[in-house]
Amino acid sequence: MKAFAVAAAVSFAALLIGAPASAQDKPVMLKLSHWVPPAHPLQKAIQDWAEDLKKESGGSISYAIFPSEQLGKAFDHYDMARDGIADFTYVNPGYQPGRFPIIALGELPFLISDGHTGSAALDAWYRQYAAQEMKDVHFCFAFVHDPGALHANKKILLPTEIKGMKIRPANATIGAFVSSLGGTNVQASAPEARDALERGVADAITFPWGSVVLFGIDKVVKYHMNVPLYVTTFAWVMNKKVYDDLSPNQKKAVDDHCTTEWAQRFAGPWADFEHAGIAKIKAEPGHDVYDLTPDQLAQWRKSTEPLKAKWAEGAKKAGVDPDKTYDRFVSTIEKYKAGF
Repeated sequence: MKAFAVAAAVSFAALLIGAPASAQDKPVMLKLSHWVPPAHPLQKAIQDWAEDLKKESGGSISYAIFPSEQLGKAFDHYDMARDGIADFTYVNPGYQPGRFPIIALGELPFLISDGHTGSAALDAWYRQYAAQEMKDVHFCFAFVHDPGALHANKKILLPTEIKGMKIRPANATIGAFVSSLGGTNVQASAPEARDALERGVADAITFPWGSVVLFGIDKVVKYHMNVPLYVTTFAWVMNKKVYDDLSPNQKKAVDDHCTTEWAQRFAGPWADFEHAGIAKIKAEPGHDVYDLTPDQLAQWRKSTEPLKAKWAEGAKKAGVDPDKTYDRFVSTIEKYKAGF
């Protein structure tokens, strides 16, 4: 009996040693916060990402998703991750102009032409700066939406035609662009944008294509410049303490889901949704989806030079060489075939 007990104890110990690490990990429930409606493609992207993380962690990491600003305003999501109000948050760095000057490079016009490869390029480039610029959080990855365009109540071919127009900009960079061209910025949230255009408060809007249909913008504007004018940069970030408190196995699972590959995968459903809007608008009667000539495009590109100079000033103050940083970004865009 004594020999049997010893043998059983040895066998049990062997089972413990051979057991997967996840079976011994303390269960963790992550709060994932974003600020778009549950119907938005980003909701499914977050759910798919979280389900895969749960699977890789052996079920020890579970999650709850909080959409529509349930835990805090969109503007506050970076600080919410920093302060532990949420464990993972969806951040738009452009909501706080000047706070994240390095990643703002991604918002300069006419750089990125595709939401899929553009997300991979942005993330691969920004990883070398994230620990410096987003030091209050554990950076997971960065991404973009599919390029947005200029949608207006008249056909606009040249940047000089912006002068005197009232435009609802997509972000602070595009707002600065509008101002530099002599236009006036009209501040309105996405749900308020249609009303602003319908009442004549705004003459035009910069918006991604699928969202033009989703928010009914196609009911109040008829002219659409078919060029990838801009993208908006985003980040998926985590509370530092929550990450530090994870087991080695759980940390590896998180690390495996905070990669450039996941940045592109995460952005994919939203990119597809926005890109499909081009064909939808083209199919609608009475809409003019027009291209620019090479000369017209050259004039638009030239008009963005003051924006690049302004970005360079901010990047220099942030402690990076603006020329080297810009060149690295452009070469990374070329590597991922995401450029325009």
